[in-house]
Amino acid sequence: MMDVLDNSLVFPATRAEGLARLRAFLPRAGQSYAKERNHDRGDAEPSAVSRLSPYIRHRLILEEEVIRPAFVRHGPRHSARFVEEVMWRTYWKGWLELRPDAFLRYEADLVTAVERLQADAALSRDYEAAVAGRTGIDAFDAFARSLAADGWLHNHARMWFASIWIFTLRLPWELGADLFLRSLVDADPASNTLSWRWVAGLQTKGKTYLATADNIAAFTGGRFRPEGLATRAEPLEEAPLPPPRGLPAADLAPAADGAPRLRPADRVGLLVTEEDCLAEALGLDGDAVAAIAAVAHPGARARAGFGETGAAARAFLSGALDDALARAAATAPAASAVRLPDDADAAAVADWAVAHDLEALVTAYAPVGPVAAWLDQARAALGDAGIPLLTARRAWDTRAWPLATKGYFAFRESIPKLLDQAGIRAD
Repeated sequence: MMDVLDNSLVFPATRAEGLARLRAFLPRAGQSYAKERNHDRGDAEPSAVSRLSPYIRHRLILEEEVIRPAFVRHGPRHSARFVEEVMWRTYWKGWLELRPDAFLRYEADLVTAVERLQADAALSRDYEAAVAGRTGIDAFDAFARSLAADGWLHNHARMWFASIWIFTLRLPWELGADLFLRSLVDADPASNTLSWRWVAGLQTKGKTYLATADNIAAFTGGRFRPEGLATRAEPLEEAPLPPPRGLPAADLAPAADGAPRLRPADRVGLLVTEEDCLAEALGLDGDAVAAIAAVAHPGARARAGFGETGAAARAFLSGALDDALARAAATAPAASAVRLPDDADAAAVADWAVAHDLEALVTAYAPVGPVAAWLDQARAALGDAGIPLLTARRAWDTRAWPLATKGYFAFRESIPKLLDQAGIRAD
């Protein structure tokens, strides 16, 4: 049976679904994608974009699994736009991994923004109108309603939304970034925080993104032509960030195909988080895995505790963890497998590990963000119980992230080499 390109905004949260969507999209990953990717004509028209981002973000499918077939099918030149779009997510993660202060600053400023919101009735009223899609700006209001209902927006719509939020509605950018982080099914701390910073003129100093009625009309097929948009986008300002750090060390590297399986102890526990839902590909010796736990932290996406995570994002996250747990358990048939309660604290993981008499606990390396912060707490709690927490970082990240020292265009020069190192070749 031929795969059919699914234009639905419903995202079944399984690896099998992600792979099926990839197969269906591949014929369009070349010149068609390059030509049409910036157009958002609504759900009534076929989408030019892949809508694979939720699966890549949670690593239900890996970046190289997406890039390789597109590169082979369409060749280096015609697949370049699609490959670069996937590489943007890798670049953002690397950039933030080398500069964690950007996320820490966002979190601190978000707390301040929430305090302002609670103290300023006019600001609160404007914020609530924006979130509910009641601003009177046709495109923005439609995007706000789609965000709430579906947990997804076209990339161009995200840029328009952020620009209108910051420069027309004059709302704190941190509140908009928080809304996206807790609502989008594909939101990750790096892409989300740094994209909002870019629109605001903080990421590339002095460079902002201004949404215009003509641009919105042109790329939405005339569905919208908003009135009253800001005509200027003065960049926001901040103190300089510290220089980039070196890439932090990981404890383990997943075994390559054909290499001996990782066996850090005789009784190993496997911890699955939302950052990497392909735990069976970490290279652990399944015979050594005695217990597997999966844990999600939807509440951590709203770091200031303001508002609930969007229903679509929460549902996808829960489904992805269930699917990951089932697949991981299939590779270690003697292991017990359990979903820990959502937003479980570090002590709950330590108690689970002690109860299963584990000698070590392995988890995929988590980049800067709420999950990484939680794993630091878990490492301390497990250490008190005499159980080391070992992180396994994929070779894709170890090779690419250190190259994100400058802007994306400098990073882009390294893409051919990175693809070659991953064995992705047109021949």
